[in-house]
Amino acid sequence: MEYRRLGDTDLMVSRLCFGALTIGPLQAHLSIRDGARVIREALESGVNFIDTADLYETYPYIREALKGYSNEVIIASKSYDYTREGMENSLDKALKQLNRDVIDLFLLHEQESRLTLKGHWPAYEYLMEMKEKGYVRAVGISSHTVEAVDAAGDMKEIDVIHPLYNMTGIGIQNGTRETMEKAIIKAHDQGKGIYGMKPLGGGNLLKHYSDCLSFVLEKPFLDAVAVGMKTPEEVEMNIQFFNGEPISKELKEKVARQPKHLHIDEWCEGCGECIKHCQSQALFIQAGKACVDEDKCLLCGYCGAYCPQFYIKIV
Repeated sequence: MEYRRLGDTDLMVSRLCFGALTIGPLQAHLSIRDGARVIREALESGVNFIDTADLYETYPYIREALKGYSNEVIIASKSYDYTREGMENSLDKALKQLNRDVIDLFLLHEQESRLTLKGHWPAYEYLMEMKEKGYVRAVGISSHTVEAVDAAGDMKEIDVIHPLYNMTGIGIQNGTRETMEKAIIKAHDQGKGIYGMKPLGGGNLLKHYSDCLSFVLEKPFLDAVAVGMKTPEEVEMNIQFFNGEPISKELKEKVARQPKHLHIDEWCEGCGECIKHCQSQALFIQAGKACVDEDKCLLCGYCGAYCPQFYIKIV
């Protein structure tokens, strides 16, 4: 496994970051025991970097996975809180539920614009104070938008940026893959640590697995890449790919046979854009949000490309 320094921080992270959203209640909803087993498999194979968030409800999985594990593990978490008091509660929750004295990296979750960053600054100031006191080692933001990444690149207070970036640009907001790449490169050149998210477009690009991961791994401005994993087989396949090792046909077929479904986030706004572009007529609006008829759904993933808020994924 290749390890890189995360920007100008002192965090040395594996190029493959374990994305913990997939195992938790919002997606696969594994038991604590099973989810921890998947994380532990990744750790024992060389991964030392885990990405989670207050929203994901996966702290108990990580805590269980780390029991009896002695090697250093870098944990990044995120919170939507925008007040000092709210962020204090979020950080305290993370420290307690992870059974840690220090969180390696804490981010403002999904910042949308320069104005969002300005409005959420009281929460960020609290994180900077906690960094000074030693409770957090580095601070930053995550974002799906070009504007927020571009703005963060100019801010000396930001150590790390976690941007959405993939081969087709699916999910990138107020810009394109090219404009996001430009913003990321600028931030990287300013010494920001960069670890990408959604290299497989939330599952919508799984048919192009090798091309998508090769694309991000060839980018020198990505210190690490977070990939969601929910089975030991997915961990094994991703480890082999990141290590440049051949993946057996049997393993590929085993991963491909794992059941998948279309996941629509519960905070879907019901705009209907996905329905307009579903060739299978598998989507419909019910109780103000998009729903799927799984008997009609072909898991093509095209609907995810038309969701303006990236609320649709194949998991």
